[in-house]
Amino acid sequence: MPIGVFIIPIIFLCLVILGLGLFIVKQQTNVIVERFGRFHSIRQSGLNLKIPVFDTIAGRVSLKIQQLDVIVETKTFDDVFVKLKVSVQYKILPDAVYDAFYKLENPHDQITSYVFDTVRAEVPKLKLDDVFVRKDDIAVAIKNEISDAMETYGYQIVKALVTDIDPDQAVKNAMNRINAAEREKTAAEYEGEAERIKIVAKATAEAESKRLQGRGIADQRREIARGIEESVEVLNQVGINSQEASALIVVTQHYDTLQAMGENVNSNLILLPNSPTQASDMLSSMVTSFAASQQMGEAMKQKTLGKQKK
Repeated sequence: MPIGVFIIPIIFLCLVILGLGLFIVKQQTNVIVERFGRFHSIRQSGLNLKIPVFDTIAGRVSLKIQQLDVIVETKTFDDVFVKLKVSVQYKILPDAVYDAFYKLENPHDQITSYVFDTVRAEVPKLKLDDVFVRKDDIAVAIKNEISDAMETYGYQIVKALVTDIDPDQAVKNAMNRINAAEREKTAAEYEGEAERIKIVAKATAEAESKRLQGRGIADQRREIARGIEESVEVLNQVGINSQEASALIVVTQHYDTLQAMGENVNSNLILLPNSPTQASDMLSSMVTSFAASQQMGEAMKQKTLGKQKK
């Protein structure tokens, strides 16, 4: 029988055995190889060879950073129930792959237990508002607590983050109402201050307007008095005394007023019946009144001087 008949099956069998023994390990991954059920070796990334039947791949371990999200419900110091979402980032140490694979059955459960224990120890010490403010302190406490425990099993805790704080819905509604009321209060204070400023500005403007108006009226009266004084001096020069001059000026102003009223087309002027000597009588009455007023003024002046002498 030709020798080639035996060689071909042997070569084929060797290729099959070699094919079964070759395996590839990806980057950032380690493979645990066991021989007859016992740990044999840890294979790194690349092409590796194992003995078929004798060696088996027990498992693959990722060296990448992984993240575990844990949601913990607990109570704050002011008796508010709140849910915290804690994200723990961890990885297996390259030189502790054996411990990570064989010492822990389920690392997720282990990390979750430590997170629950730490959060429920730290949060009840804080009020709800302080939980939001000091969430970084809570995260640091979680990292410190887990790091010491998980390092024994070959795990490194890279980071622990408190990514969400979710109080009860009724509490959130109350907080929103408080915030809205506070903002409304601030808005009302600003509106009141603005209204006060407008009132003060308006009052200042009105006071300035009245002051300027009073100054204008005073200037007007001063000029009128000066004009009357000049008119009296002119009348005195033609032999008319002061009382008669004053009465004449008043009568003249009276008729000037009537004339001005009559020039306005929108006004109605009613002249009551009077006698032809009405103007003369009015002038005489005014002269008499001015004379009497002057005599009363002189009498009061003399009386005042007499009291001062006593």
